[in-house]
Parts: sequence; structure tokens; C-alpha cells
Amino acid sequence: MDNIAGKKSSLSIVVNITVFLLVLIWLIPTVGLFVSSFRDRDAISASGWWLAPLATEQTFRGRGDTESVTPGDGGVVLTGNVFLDPEIAPSFPNGEGKIAAFGDSGREPGEFPAGEVADLGDGASLIVERSGDYVFTLPEDPGDRGPRYYVVAKTPPSFTLDNYRTVLSAGGMGQAFVNTLTVTIPTTIIPILMAAFAAYALAWMDFAGRSWLIAAIIGLLVVPLQLALVPMLTLHNQVGIGQSFLGIWLAHAAFGQPLAVYLLRNYMIGLPRDIIESARVDGGTDFQIFMKIILPLSFPALAAFAIFQFLWTWNDLLVAKVFLPSSEETKVMTVKIADDLLGSRGGDWGILAAAAFVSITIPLLVFFTLQRYLVRGLLAGSVK
Repeated sequence: MDNIAGKKSSLSIVVNITVFLLVLIWLIPTVGLFVSSFRDRDAISASGWWLAPLATEQTFRGRGDTESVTPGDGGVVLTGNVFLDPEIAPSFPNGEGKIAAFGDSGREPGEFPAGEVADLGDGASLIVERSGDYVFTLPEDPGDRGPRYYVVAKTPPSFTLDNYRTVLSAGGMGQAFVNTLTVTIPTTIIPILMAAFAAYALAWMDFAGRSWLIAAIIGLLVVPLQLALVPMLTLHNQVGIGQSFLGIWLAHAAFGQPLAVYLLRNYMIGLPRDIIESARVDGGTDFQIFMKIILPLSFPALAAFAIFQFLWTWNDLLVAKVFLPSSEETKVMTVKIADDLLGSRGGDWGILAAAAFVSITIPLLVFFTLQRYLVRGLLAGSVK
């Protein structure tokens, strides 16, 4: 009875659940990256992004307050509170927290549990309560620099915009944004213009060797671009365009041609033949037919390829590193982030996450503007 008209198939629930799970799987890394972009480096190292709303244990280093020195039995006593220490206080804006353990060495910062008296040797001892109050007992006055101590404390959840400020305020980021647009816009338009003419010829013009050209284009889809980088750069140097914007425009256009021609040709060949033949009967030339009929009807396919090409060139790092000079005036955003932001900060994943979301702003705008044409452009020509 599942095939009765108007009745939903029993598999529809399975399909919906499957789609929901696939979307969830794809969203989890993005959500994790987004949450991490608002956390500092220590918080990211201490716990996963899914624990960001919860308090996490982190290790802190402080120094005993020498202004609180008072005489003691056979020495001096330093008292104070961990959460008021200038080195630790920024992580506890409310001045409150809970100490889990403490120590006097960076090798074992949590050697002693909170509230236990730690014998530091040579007549020195330390006790740190869970509230953060500490008592240092020393055999002699430490002078202007108090002794070091380490604590393991639970920090309240905190989120900050410092990662975004670091990315947006980095020197040359504005120029890198302009350079990225300078590379991306021409390398999206050029292959579309070239591929549209080629796709029309392969779809509607009869000439010798057309099937072989189609087969060659399909074969080029599987060729890794890494194989062509060095030969193409050598050719560019020989003709005098070397590492320049013109060079990277032509490189991206060449790498995008196979997909563009294949996608547009499949779409154009699915257009109604009667329209083309009627235009030819009325005396229309191939160029007139292409400009006035084929291009307007092929807008979904053009938009679909434009999305792919724009996203690829905007997020590209390898081709930009090869075909652009390494000077500050020509760096694109991906190179700027990789070399200047991450290169000097190692594993600062908060900076990386923030930089990723800053860099995807324009691609997201382009995608959501043209996404309604994406499926139509990709599926066109797949069925008759």
C-alpha cells in the first residue's frame, strides 16, 4: 500500500533522518571552529570546544606578594590570594575561583592538593587553600622578588573577541583583502568567458575531432594541478609574465577550464533543439545564437561554475604561493594568514579559527546569493 498516490513512502522518515545526520556531521566541525574562534589559546589547549560553556582546569604561574612579609618562627611569612596576583587576575575577572592543586615547579604544577602543607625544603613551606589564599613560610626575607608558585585552578567560561582583533588589526590585512579580490574576480570571469564559447562549439557545432576534444577535456579533470605548477611557472618566466597577477590569472583560468567546459557543455546540449534550429532558419549566425539565446538560458550553469571557481580561487594557497611574489604588496589573505599570523604563533588555534571565519565572509555571501542556481546548473544535462 506504500505506492498509493498521495501517500508518503515509509522510507521518507529514513531519508529525512539520514539527511539530518549528514547535515549534522558537516556542521559539527564548523561549529567547533566557530566556538574556538572566541576562546584563548590556553582554554583551547585545556579542553575541547564542546566544554567551552563549562569551567575548565588550567595551570597558572604567580609570584608571592613581598609587600605582605611578616616575621615568623625562624623566618618570614608571605600571605596573599592567588586570584589577586597580577599575573593570574586577568583570567578571573570576578576575583573568585577554586584551586584544585598547587606546586613550586613548572614540571609538577599540581604536585600538592589544595589545603595541604607542602614542604619545599630548606625550611620553606607553602599552603594554598581552595579559596586561593596562600601562606609562604621562608627562612629569610626574599627581597623585592617573591618566590614562584604554580596552581591548577578551575577557570570560569570566557569568550573574547581578541582573536578577531588580532586578525583584523594585523598589518597589511586590508591590502591582502584587496589582493584576494584582485586575483579572484578575474580568475572567475576569464574561464567562464573562454569556456562558454568552447562549450557552445562542442555542443552545437559539427566539426572533425569534436568527440576527441570532449574526451580530452574529461581526461583533464583528473589531472592533479600540482603536476603542472612547475612547468607552467617555467613557461610564464620564459614569456615574461613570471610571478605576477597576470600569471596567476592565466594559471587559475587554465586549471578551471576543464570543469567549466564540461559543466557548460552538458548544460547547453540539454537546451531545446527547436529554439536553436528556429534561430538558424531565421538567419541567425552562431555568434548571434550564442549571445542572444544560449548565454541567457545558460545562466544557472554559469552561476554554478562561478560559485566553484570563486570559492576555489579565494581559498587557494598553493597556486598563490607559486605564482605571486612573496612581497607584502602582493600577498593574498591565505598567504598572509599562513605566513604572518600562524607562522609566528605556532599552534595558536584561536587565531586560525578567527582567520578562517574572517576569510569565508565573502565566499559565503557569494554562495548564498547564487546557491539557488547551483543544483539546477549541476543537474542539467544529467537526464533527458
